Amino acid sequence: MPVHPDSHFVTADWLLRHIDDPDVIAVDGSWHMPAAGRSGRADYVAGHIPGAVFFDLDAIADTASPLPHMLPAPEAFAAAVGALGIRETQTIVVYDSVGLFSAARVWWSFRIMGARDVVLLDGGLPAWIAEGLPLEAGEPSRAPAVFAPRFDPTAVRSFEEVKAALGGGTQIVDARSAARFYGREPEPRAGLRSGHMPGAVSLPFGETIEGGRLKSAADLQALFAARGVDPDKPVIASCGSGVSAAVIALALDVVGARDVAIYDGSWTEWGGRSDAPVVTA
Repeated sequence: MPVHPDSHFVTADWLLRHIDDPDVIAVDGSWHMPAAGRSGRADYVAGHIPGAVFFDLDAIADTASPLPHMLPAPEAFAAAVGALGIRETQTIVVYDSVGLFSAARVWWSFRIMGARDVVLLDGGLPAWIAEGLPLEAGEPSRAPAVFAPRFDPTAVRSFEEVKAALGGGTQIVDARSAARFYGREPEPRAGLRSGHMPGAVSLPFGETIEGGRLKSAADLQALFAARGVDPDKPVIASCGSGVSAAVIALALDVVGARDVAIYDGSWTEWGGRSDAPVVTA
């Protein structure tokens, strides 16, 4: 397996040098909010890193759930990514078309499903393009592979687990915008109440990013400290539908946090339930 200098990111130059290595696979995890008017798959088909496969967040999911892109069962995840030609023993390099957004959710998904070496392309596709590196269009196929899952259930939380954790010492970090957190603007998905969970901390995911890249560990540590988030204590990250919460989980991992989980249903579930406490103060 190739050795890369960072446990979270590789550069465009590193990926270019290893792009033909059978033990390295690039994964395009582009996804956009419904209101954005963009399609991650359309982005991919129009131009992607040569040899990259497309990870569809809405398809590699528990499609029986009424909630968007919930984690599938480990066996279903393994079958879907195996069909893309991905093995858990490969170095999996994940990127998206905006720099750092949905790629974090794909990174997290592979990690909790047992992939041994998952990294992100620093700066995503924009960084690759800025280097003048080649793109290819269309949807290339790869030979199927076997992905042997090893699911980590401690990295994901259900509604009941989050509700039980409120006020019990676990920090809830909400990655949505401050306006949504405080109920000053409506949720983008219809039918959801505005506001936040009692005791939650507002940390919009964009504040962890600068120029399409995750901020330095030192800057992240300062940001968490300013919001009163202690990486040495348990954290549950939440957002609108479990995507940008993964950016918070990534940032916490970079600063050395070891007890971090994502509330998979996030506000789409919480804000839609009458038995979920909601505050706006």
